[in-house]
Amino acid sequence: MPDKHEDPGAAMAAFIAVVQRLRGPGGCPWDARQTPETLKTYVLEEAYELIEALDGGDPDKIKEELGDLLLHLVFLSDLYQERGCFSFAEVAAGITAKMIRRHPHVFGGEKGETQEELLQIWERAKVQEGKPPKAPSLGKVSPALPALVQAQRVGEAAARLGFDWPHLKGALDKVEEEWQELRQALSGPANPNWEEELGDLLFSLVNVARFLNIDSEGALRRTIYKFMKRFHVVERTLAKEGKTPETATLEEMEAIWEASKKGQPTPTGL
Repeated sequence: MPDKHEDPGAAMAAFIAVVQRLRGPGGCPWDARQTPETLKTYVLEEAYELIEALDGGDPDKIKEELGDLLLHLVFLSDLYQERGCFSFAEVAAGITAKMIRRHPHVFGGEKGETQEELLQIWERAKVQEGKPPKAPSLGKVSPALPALVQAQRVGEAAARLGFDWPHLKGALDKVEEEWQELRQALSGPANPNWEEELGDLLFSLVNVARFLNIDSEGALRRTIYKFMKRFHVVERTLAKEGKTPETATLEEMEAIWEASKKGQPTPTGL
């Protein structure tokens, strides 16, 4: 078992050597064939699996997923080192220098405590790096982000520019307004407005999450996990009766579901 107090530098060097061995002569043919383009999907998958592990809270699983994501960061760095672009050491040195530059209130003599002060320090540091301050706008939101995350980032950017409700009530009223508009659209024949109105409602709910300092993506993800967990209870309970969701009635499944929600013994003999 690895020593918890092992020098991280030595551990990192050993890991990089393993990746380079896999990519080198006599290594793994699959690893040797990979390119930055082929690895993009794997990087995204590992990032999501890490998020799932963080939600689960199991330290062993989190450690494993951190390692899987680290593999791809080292792998990509090695690919670019082979091309003569940069090494993993340069990646690490670059982000180390950036963090020091952008935290003069920690590594220098500046003072900063409030969120606004810290944001100003961050922006000043970017200017000193030769990056001009952005003109007032919503900024760039990566299209690769999940839609809920994009919505939350856009809402945050708009709020920084002063385009926001002064209180939570405004955001809640907007949800009610969008809900009524969706209901009205649904009262007519199917048309493209259904999708637009549903999108408006979802966006308004994300703004409520923002006011409450809730991560909408994480909240929905946890609800999905909760739904799956409860539905597995439904499946297991039905199986004891020799049934499946396809052969059971909706009333039977709802009875089990409600009992699961209340933490009661699931009904049998339905």
